[in-house]
Amino acid sequence: MRRINWKDMLTKKVLMAAYDVVAVNLAYFLAQISVHFVYKEASPEVWSQIFVERSIPVTLVFLLLLNAFRVYASMWEYAGIRELANIVAAVSIGALSSVAIDISMAKFGFTMSEIPRGCLSAYTYVMGTVIAIALVGGMRLSYRLIRRYIWNRRFPRHKKVDRIMIVGAGDMGMIIISELAAGNYSRGKPVVAVDDNPAKIGKRLRGVPVKGNCSDIPEIAKKYDVDTIIMCLPSIAVERQTEIMRIAVETGCKLKTSPSILEMEEGVDVKRLRDVNISDLLARPEVKLDTEVCKYITNQTILVTGGGGSIGSELCRQISKYNPEKIVIFDIYENNAYLLKCQLDSHNKEKPEIHIRIGSIRDEDRLREVFAEFRPTVVFHAAAHKHVPLMEDSPKEAVKNNVFGTYNLAKTAVDFGVRRFVSISTDKAVNPANVMGATKRVTEMVIQYFQRKCNGSTMFAAVRFGNVLGSSGSVIPIFTEQIKEGGPVTVTHPEITRYFMTIPEASQLVAQAGGLANGGEVFVLDMGEPVKILSLAENLIRLSGYKPYSEIDIQFSGLRPGEKLYEELVLEEESNERRMTANNKIFVTKPLEMDDGFFEKKLEELKNAEECDIRNILKELVPNYVEQQSHGIVH
Repeated sequence: MRRINWKDMLTKKVLMAAYDVVAVNLAYFLAQISVHFVYKEASPEVWSQIFVERSIPVTLVFLLLLNAFRVYASMWEYAGIRELANIVAAVSIGALSSVAIDISMAKFGFTMSEIPRGCLSAYTYVMGTVIAIALVGGMRLSYRLIRRYIWNRRFPRHKKVDRIMIVGAGDMGMIIISELAAGNYSRGKPVVAVDDNPAKIGKRLRGVPVKGNCSDIPEIAKKYDVDTIIMCLPSIAVERQTEIMRIAVETGCKLKTSPSILEMEEGVDVKRLRDVNISDLLARPEVKLDTEVCKYITNQTILVTGGGGSIGSELCRQISKYNPEKIVIFDIYENNAYLLKCQLDSHNKEKPEIHIRIGSIRDEDRLREVFAEFRPTVVFHAAAHKHVPLMEDSPKEAVKNNVFGTYNLAKTAVDFGVRRFVSISTDKAVNPANVMGATKRVTEMVIQYFQRKCNGSTMFAAVRFGNVLGSSGSVIPIFTEQIKEGGPVTVTHPEITRYFMTIPEASQLVAQAGGLANGGEVFVLDMGEPVKILSLAENLIRLSGYKPYSEIDIQFSGLRPGEKLYEELVLEEESNERRMTANNKIFVTKPLEMDDGFFEKKLEELKNAEECDIRNILKELVPNYVEQQSHGIVH
């Protein structure tokens, strides 16, 4: 840690104060000299005597005022409008004070006839004030300019400075331009701005010309040779932000975004600019949680299976906002669970209580131990095997974990009087083409089976959604790693599409679905429009600063075992019964009729089946399970 040199700081302040003494007196001396040429009633000796008589009290007043306005506490190498305003205020008040001093001197120290009337004229004080502001403020601005010039000479720029486009000629754009200027443009120089407001086009924002609207970004970026585009749009609708970002990403420039409205509460500076990421390009309107619906969490003990995983951990963060009494993180992998507990404890000041219990949902005895210890009233079930190709190679493990792990958990929940049980499912459970999807469809059936068996003592529900951006095993980290290695980026098929949502969005909607459940429903989250994986890969390459196909190649590998070209969110037999809930982002499907005797028989067969028989039994349980044939490489 660098030690503060108090001696140097004091020396600088003394030197500045000494300069101000000279500046203020010189200002009024020059003002009085100019008055002498107008009022010639007194000799220069009289003017000199008056100047000396008043200099001490006037100087003391000015020094006190400059100090009161913290002029000596300012860092003048970074001075701006506020510092100059403080000087103007201090000197102006000083001028008014000097009027009072001069009148007092005339009344008590001299007669009016002894003091030339020009000494007390408004011209003297106005001229003196103007000169004083110029001398006191001018020195400090000169110091700032000289300091920057010397800095640039000592540390010249050897690399090209980024040319920056500002998107949004409003308050945030002005702040970012000012911050870049304060840093002597070391982080880039704004050369042009765009804004959708026609009234701003053709004008300047802190000297930066506003040359068009957001639709003109590609043409303007090319014309002005822009390297970096900074999105300064904290308050516009998310849909429009996403649209503008999609336009900007086509330029191939580096994209950065300013802090959001919430982040701005902590202050704004260029260090808080972040790179635009792929989730920004897929963003949808912010999910509005109904706090009344989520009150079922308040003062309850919540158990989250798979609580250390990407979805489970965010679920824990979201439900902690509703003041549960305890959150029990149940996971087989201890490292992530421990890190999550540390984060939650630090953020929430250990309220609610966070507990970790290590174990597997396959182990019913371990589940019963944990339930007996904590007596949870709400269970969120996020533990699952979800990697499609791996489960194709290990179907029996998928059945053990996804089907019978859920069965063990649901049975234990009923036995211990859990009030609400929410299981996380997937769009791959709809008309499944792989073992993972088929086991997750059976999981939904398990939930509905226990809803009937428990006679409503526990409220069961499942929540179905698609791919989650940034979750473990998702395509984004894979593409990112391939780009870091210089490519190629591998996409299975040029036409493959998937539904996407962010981890917080998925977790918030799961928490809300738990409050909407009446028993046995499958809630379907509105995922927006499906996204082409190829477009995702191209945009990710652009966001990484490369050009698709030329600098980073994209190759097609063919569909993997069990992989479909597109996913669906509802079964055909569910589509007629689908209805919107109070939250327009959540739909609910009516539970389908099942033969419980047949279901129990097939579960027993599945439990004892050899690996080679797993798929056939799953097809009997899930008639619309059709294995996807592997496609060759697409050229």
